[in-house]
Amino acid sequence: MLLSRMNSWSRPWLALVVVLGLALAVPGPARAATGTFRNPIGTGPDPTMTYFNGAYYLAMTEGDAIRIRRAPSVAGLLTATAVQVWKDSDPSRNQHLWAPELFHSGGRWYLYYTADDGVDENHRLYVLESDGDDPLGPYHFKARLFPPNRDVFAIDPGIMQHNGRLYLTWSGRNEFQHNGINLAPMSDPWTVSGNAVSINAAGHCPEVREGPAFLYRGGRTWMTYSVCDTGKPDYGIWMMSVASGADPLSRANWTQHDGNQFARQDARGVFGPGHHGFFTSPDGTETWIVYHAKTTSELTYTNRTTRIQRISFEADGTPDLGAPLAIGATQDLPSGDPGPSPSWINDTTVRYTGAWNADTGCGGQCFFGDQHWSDQTGATATYTFTGTQIVLLSARGPGSGIAGISLDNGAERRVDLYGAIRVGEVVNYRSGRLTYGTHTLRVRVTGAKNAAATGTRISIDRAEVSGS
Repeated sequence: MLLSRMNSWSRPWLALVVVLGLALAVPGPARAATGTFRNPIGTGPDPTMTYFNGAYYLAMTEGDAIRIRRAPSVAGLLTATAVQVWKDSDPSRNQHLWAPELFHSGGRWYLYYTADDGVDENHRLYVLESDGDDPLGPYHFKARLFPPNRDVFAIDPGIMQHNGRLYLTWSGRNEFQHNGINLAPMSDPWTVSGNAVSINAAGHCPEVREGPAFLYRGGRTWMTYSVCDTGKPDYGIWMMSVASGADPLSRANWTQHDGNQFARQDARGVFGPGHHGFFTSPDGTETWIVYHAKTTSELTYTNRTTRIQRISFEADGTPDLGAPLAIGATQDLPSGDPGPSPSWINDTTVRYTGAWNADTGCGGQCFFGDQHWSDQTGATATYTFTGTQIVLLSARGPGSGIAGISLDNGAERRVDLYGAIRVGEVVNYRSGRLTYGTHTLRVRVTGAKNAAATGTRISIDRAEVSGS
């Protein structure tokens, strides 16, 4: 029987983790840490993120509506309250709302997104405008966006700023791919003012070029974009660029930078990293990438979670995205981020009753490569923590059953951990906000399962604790 405790190990121990490849440092010059955090920061895909007036704002694809989470620290986004800023009643565009994109201009916020009428091929691009200067809105519908020469399937809108002009970019049908890169000039944030031009962007898969995002450095505009079907583990990021003084509507002005710039990392349990954006740290000194990735190499559109890490630049301004970190890798908070840092509890420091198995064969699907599991009805695992909120992350899969979770000996909540594909470090439980103090959270093997599950197994892995 092991007593639970928070992580309080020193930097030398953390260096060992680096050697093991479980938590690699983000590229860039060394700086004093203001605190630490771990991914994920969100449980959905297709993220857009910005820092504005003392807070981060994060939106992801949620399908039925657009919601934004706000927190003063990246460490608070995972547990931040989701604010619904848009839900449409127009049946021509109120389904499959995907890929929101935040853009600030003229004291207003613009939210770009794609939606359809229930038929995927009918996806088109739309933009909302805020009534004031608050990223949380309220918003009103502003326009449908399409160039005169191309009113066809379109997803993943983004805004490029080049030579003092705005350009709408998106992924959609063109002569190169069904999901190919397109751009068109804009006269303002809600008006397309000219024909679309398609870009023959390279990639390691033939079928998809999507999610264009932009960086401005070294006298060039850098366009990064995702390649491959997002359900594939090989989904990754490629890059093109155009000189700052050149016309981006001329294909000849674009330079292709060969190679996958942000690729799967099997040893770290990271698959399908892509559909991304960029944001700066609170003090403006660092550039960070926000992206989604999975913990499974199987082809699936589920299990995509939002993650962030710092990027760097070469001497000539070329972006160096580095390599995706393991989902539980401890990173320094962005420079100027006030924290506070969340703490973690690993499964090896939890108090167990009944028969539990220690599993060290789960690799990148488990925090630090280990977990505990049991299928013995009545077996319990108890986390003891000091703080104001706890989040449980663990594996789920075909053999997972229904867990009973109770906080401070309160009423038990049933949580079904079944999944058609085995995935790891899934956010399976979030407590509400608690009075600061010491609390206990108990996970019980109920022996129950849903009809699709092949077993009643319950896995115990990482917990993230806020307010400690």
